[in-house]
Amino acid sequence: MGEKSAQRGSLDGRGLTIALVAARYNLDITEKLVEGALEVLAEHGAAAAPVIWVPGCMELPVTAQAVVERGSADAVVALGCVIKGDTAHFEHVAGQCAAGLMQVSLDSGIPIAFGVLTTYDHAQALARADKGREAAETALEMANLLRTLGDAALAEV
Repeated sequence: MGEKSAQRGSLDGRGLTIALVAARYNLDITEKLVEGALEVLAEHGAAAAPVIWVPGCMELPVTAQAVVERGSADAVVALGCVIKGDTAHFEHVAGQCAAGLMQVSLDSGIPIAFGVLTTYDHAQALARADKGREAAETALEMANLLRTLGDAALAEV
C-alpha cells in the first residue's frame, strides 16, 4: 500500500472536545493518568470537558456511554488502574471494563481511548502512569481520523 493511499488522523486538537472519565480506585495512579492526559490535550489545543470521576473501572463504560449519548464530546479518554490481587477479580474487572468501553465505542461511533492500566503490582502501575498521555493522543488521532473519513464519505456522495 503506497503512502498516497494511506489515511491517518492528526494530533491537532483545535475544534475538538475530549471528555475524560476516570476511576477513583487506585487514585494515586489515576490522578497521574489524568494529569498526563490533560497536558496532552492542552499541548495540542483540544478542549477538555471537566473530568468525570467514578468509583472504579467497572463504572467507566456506562459513564462513557452517558457522555457520548449527550453528544458533547468528539472522543472519550477512559482512565483507571486495576492491580492484580490474590483472586481472579482482576481479570473480571479489567476484561469487562475493556469489553464495555469497546462496545460503547462501536455502538456510538465515538472513539473511546483505553487508558486503563492492568498491572501485577503498584510499582508497575507507577512506572506506567504516563499512559494517560498516550490515551489522550489516541483520542485526538482517532477523532480526527473519523472526522476525515466522514468528510471523505460525504464528498463521494
